[in-house]
Amino acid sequence: MILLGGSLATAAPVYRIETVATGLARPWSLAFLPDGRALLTEGAGRLRLLVPDAQGRLNLQAAAVTGLPELYTEGQAGLFEVLPDPDFANNQLLYLSYASGTREANHLQVVRARLDGMRLQDVRPLFTSQPAKPYGQHFGARMALLGDSTLAIALGDGNVERTDAQRLDTHLGKIVRVTRDGRVPADNPFVDRPGALPEIYSLGHRNPQGLVWVADRQALYEHEHGSKGGDELNLIRAGANYGWPLTTGGVDYTGARITPFRDLPGITPPLLEWTPSIAPAGMTWYDGTGFPAWRGSLFVAALREKSVRRIPLVDGKPGQQELLFQELDQRLRDVRSGPDGNLWLLTDGKDGQLLRVAPG
Repeated sequence: MILLGGSLATAAPVYRIETVATGLARPWSLAFLPDGRALLTEGAGRLRLLVPDAQGRLNLQAAAVTGLPELYTEGQAGLFEVLPDPDFANNQLLYLSYASGTREANHLQVVRARLDGMRLQDVRPLFTSQPAKPYGQHFGARMALLGDSTLAIALGDGNVERTDAQRLDTHLGKIVRVTRDGRVPADNPFVDRPGALPEIYSLGHRNPQGLVWVADRQALYEHEHGSKGGDELNLIRAGANYGWPLTTGGVDYTGARITPFRDLPGITPPLLEWTPSIAPAGMTWYDGTGFPAWRGSLFVAALREKSVRRIPLVDGKPGQQELLFQELDQRLRDVRSGPDGNLWLLTDGKDGQLLRVAPG
């Protein structure tokens, strides 16, 4: 246990960081269930269950949940997001995103399944990205359940042909929106456009790694990796174009210019841009009771920066950012707001950890 506080922007509340689980193989996402349990995904291909003990502490079960669909786990591919259905207490339904296929031809796939003890039952495909792409890169894969019973899914550009993010005949570099049973909503922005894939909700994304619906604000926030610089935080609107690769604040990894433009007519600018890159990963909205000074903020986990950035939203606009948890010196893959009022962190890598941030 570590007792710490302090920040670059303001005096942070005193907090302690507790280690809940270790030895995780590329942990990727965390979701809390209404009965006090939690689910955790590992990119290497395991869905893990955490169960509270008599004192209410979450403990990782030794066995993994069985019944997963067949996964592709090379490179950045693997098991990604897990989301419980809003009516999970009655229907035990989950949504899972993962990579399927082979190195030569793979997809981002989303299924709905019912959690029955330690096994998934009634696994049903809801969405499969089109077309198949080569290589195990830039899947995106974050999901968010919106307030209108639809599901938003963020997809990367595949890192092969950048301009796919601007084309409406491919899901690459898009956010798509489907119903919770996989149908296309009739009010999707491109549903009546000839040649466009009807699931597309927004376009011009590089590699989205955070997607959060804030019900009180009726707002969908997304963040994504730029190339070398140009990481972005965006407010997502139906039909909007977020620019990649026509506009960006970053350059190629070789140092070559990707585009001369940082903005263009018809392109929605980001709320925030991070250059140099922080490599944003997971994201959560915090409105809990554990840290009153942090309420009304987005929290962004960062891999390269080895931090969490707190971004207060004031009248819908980002306020002064606060750097947190750099004392861990860990690449951080995900950050979640728990029902206990605490923050929860997943560290990245082959020996990842689940950490709980509680008031000190």
